[in-house]
Amino acid sequence: MAMQPVVCVPSEYAPMTNTVSRERPWLRALLLWLAGNGLRLTILAVPPVIAMIRDDLRLSATEVGLLSSIPPAMFAIAALGGSLLVARLGVRAAMVGGLALVAIGSALRGVSPNFAALLATTIVMSAGVALMQPIMPTAVRQWLPSRIGLGTALYTNGLLVGEILAVLLTLPVVLPAVGGSWRLSLLAWSVPIAIIAILVRAFAPRSPRAGTGALPKAWLPDWRAGLVWRLGGLFGCVNSMYFCMNAFMPIYLASHGRADLIGDGLLALNLGQLPASLLLLAVAGRLERLAWPYVATGVLALVSIVGIVFMIGTATIVWAALLGFAVAAQLTLALTLPPLLCRPEDVARTAAGTFLLSYGMAMLLSLVCGALWDVSGVPAFAFVPLAACAAALVAISGRMWHKHELR
Repeated sequence: MAMQPVVCVPSEYAPMTNTVSRERPWLRALLLWLAGNGLRLTILAVPPVIAMIRDDLRLSATEVGLLSSIPPAMFAIAALGGSLLVARLGVRAAMVGGLALVAIGSALRGVSPNFAALLATTIVMSAGVALMQPIMPTAVRQWLPSRIGLGTALYTNGLLVGEILAVLLTLPVVLPAVGGSWRLSLLAWSVPIAIIAILVRAFAPRSPRAGTGALPKAWLPDWRAGLVWRLGGLFGCVNSMYFCMNAFMPIYLASHGRADLIGDGLLALNLGQLPASLLLLAVAGRLERLAWPYVATGVLALVSIVGIVFMIGTATIVWAALLGFAVAAQLTLALTLPPLLCRPEDVARTAAGTFLLSYGMAMLLSLVCGALWDVSGVPAFAFVPLAACAAALVAISGRMWHKHELR
């Protein structure tokens, strides 16, 4: 059977069909927010204890980069699985399966006795998150079809809150509660994910059954669609800046004798995302498909990266917060694009292709950053690819404006 071509059109022409009951929109909004927490909570439990992991397992900077590259690598490799699950099972069952895998992988990661086991269990956990990535835009399109900007901002806000909670609570609360064990702290973070999976299973709208014609027939991305590649580049720049900064800022500060700034720097990077998310909850609908926010936040990200590298001290916290603001704004607005520009039946597979490309890029750059540090012996070189990402984001958004995908 020939693959159906993906059709991407401006939202005012994309039919807003919905196969899910419109009852209790507040409950669907709450579930979107909770599921968004599940996308990052267990991943961001690692950076606060990465220095402990490095010292305990005697890791090099390249090995730290390898560990940090696994989540984006799995987000790329397993992204198509999320599209397939939506096509075969529907949104609710696919989302529950992804959350369950995250919880199981995180729990196993917490009992990992060595680096190899930690890598393997991180792969399992990251695969669950990867499955959910293309499910979330589809859930927004089905559950809140007339409020795509708001629905995207809601689950993105949940994603950011999950990041903040992990960074905010791990060192002062979770670690002391588990006797200072980084392994048990990772195990503890699997519990809220399991609870979210149970709530989604119990209260999410039922998805159409297979064979009714309401589920999408095609699940593979249409690689001939230029939009898939442009979105992949856009997301890739955003994800690379965020994941690589979380991985390398802690050991960069430690290499300059400022390990005391690690907790505050990570908290600022992740807490700085919250104002952007809250702002977009109010104005996301008015910023849909506008090019200038991408340009402005790209410039802000570039300046912030330079500040983090060359202004170590109290200013580190300020620059990290500004970078977090820029990345959160970019991510939230970019996540609205697949459901806004594509037919409902093409959202999952377009998003899957986008995530495959973008997280593949983030994985590669994480390894490049670590290798640049190790080969050159100059820690600052690890951040050169991140500065290039900030500049590239401006260029890609300009290209999308030229293509009338942004305006």
